Amino acid sequence: MQQDSFRDVIYDAVVIGGGPSGATAADQLARAGFSVLLADREGRIKPCGGAVPPRLIRDYAIPDHLIVAKVKGAQIIAPSNKRVDMPIENDGYVGMVDREDFDPWLRDRAAASGADRITGTFEHYAREGSVSVLSFATGAHGIVKIRSRFVIGADGANSTVARMAVPRAGKPKYVFAYHEIVEAPPSGAHYHPERCDVYYQGRFSPDFYAWIFPHGGKASIGTGTAHKGFSLRSAIGDLREALGLSECRTIRREGAPIPLKPLKTWDNGRDVVLCGDAAGVVAPASGEGIYYAMLCGEIVARAVGEAIRTNDAHALASARKSFMKLHGRVFMALGFLQAFWYRNDWLREKFVAMCGDKDVQTLTWQAYMDKELVRREKLAHLRVMLKDIGVFLGFTPKLEKRSG
Repeated sequence: MQQDSFRDVIYDAVVIGGGPSGATAADQLARAGFSVLLADREGRIKPCGGAVPPRLIRDYAIPDHLIVAKVKGAQIIAPSNKRVDMPIENDGYVGMVDREDFDPWLRDRAAASGADRITGTFEHYAREGSVSVLSFATGAHGIVKIRSRFVIGADGANSTVARMAVPRAGKPKYVFAYHEIVEAPPSGAHYHPERCDVYYQGRFSPDFYAWIFPHGGKASIGTGTAHKGFSLRSAIGDLREALGLSECRTIRREGAPIPLKPLKTWDNGRDVVLCGDAAGVVAPASGEGIYYAMLCGEIVARAVGEAIRTNDAHALASARKSFMKLHGRVFMALGFLQAFWYRNDWLREKFVAMCGDKDVQTLTWQAYMDKELVRREKLAHLRVMLKDIGVFLGFTPKLEKRSG
């Protein structure tokens, strides 16, 4: 369908934003037989470490060719440069994707499932009778107006859809993230193609963390912070210099706000519901977003599908309720972890020491890989709690100190 013919179509749903959340929502709605339009600016790549857990790969049928690296563990680096290795047990791995290829593939899959597409920038939302009227600025046709029964706003942390159509959502809490995609350096002390390195050091991030993640023949070197005066680009330059990675060729640079707390309201009670970063579904402390974005897209699509079938906009509110029922406790716990342990280098040192504990590592990987709190390990949870108290009081285990 050509873009200029969209003018006379009334869609069941229009999805604004073609990242993992929006593309998943469009795909799910199209598969369910609804008429859906996926609108995206394209050409913009979100800064992202690219980690995807096995559950995402399995649940959303991600083909192996999109997994550019398989990570077998992580290395956590304290302010003192002490390092803790966190291997993944039982031959498990975390997949790594490059958003430059991953997002377009998701959009193409939505189109193959039956979603129409338009490339353009969302400009305006209005309500005319029983339908929403959306305006997009497109290069080929100027301003294109599209009508729809329902609208999904999946247009990022600074969502224009939220500002125009869901004012009760408020402003999200977020960090600003920046990374540089570079040619992968040779494997060595400060880089391994099957390991994620996470730096809890105030000089590289005063309230979050910096990272080096493998992307096959490339690597992502990034950081994030909520401190507006902190220079992320300088911090990454300093990190690369400290680790001897300054000479690695820089392929591209990207920056964007990353929300770290779900908004209290996702819908306007009438025709619009938010999704993904626009709804704030990025995990605090870790900044993990791809799995939660895609799950949110699926849940929102289910809610919109119910609203279409019943012609009852109250169904839109079920999206947030369903998501928070599944992961609200995890987000609350991670939010506390970040607020407490990331405040200064003294606490970050103790946090890294805590990560050296076997029980902490086992529970962390189990929760990350399966996306569920591990309730059956009650004794392990108790041991972790007691060890956390011990670490905070100064009973810190000895860690290996390495140069760098």
